[in-house]
Amino acid sequence: MNIYTVAFFGHRQPSSILVLEERLMPILRDLINQKDYIEFLVGRDGEFDQVVSSAIRKAKESYAYGNVSHILVLPYERADYRDNRESFEQYYDEVEICYESSQAHPKAAIFERNKQMALRADLIICDIEHNFGGAYKAVKYAESLGKRIINLAEI
Repeated sequence: MNIYTVAFFGHRQPSSILVLEERLMPILRDLINQKDYIEFLVGRDGEFDQVVSSAIRKAKESYAYGNVSHILVLPYERADYRDNRESFEQYYDEVEICYESSQAHPKAAIFERNKQMALRADLIICDIEHNFGGAYKAVKYAESLGKRIINLAEI
């Protein structure tokens, strides 16, 4: 089976949640309809990640036929996951703790996790509106790897 992997990066607070979801849904629909199997890799570090996860769940319910995996990638084991493991595992298809970032200094862990997600991805979907911050750095890293990037802020 051919697995197509998509990673998501965005600023913690998107300028418009409604516009973000409106731009994202047709892309998710097309990916689900065109690919044999898709892994959607998401974080849980702000509103952007919450909007993306919600959109993935909606698209999966509407368009998927068993060909989608919604994967939360944590930089290390967090207390909210440890204390609520069952609810996390009900919301996401899988929860992974990135080994490389779990071994990094806490201040570097999220960027290390983002690097690993970018390395693994065939496609990066982002919402980058300014040229600073962790999401911007992750997308610049993905560009340096030659990854295909869709910036929802530019649609």
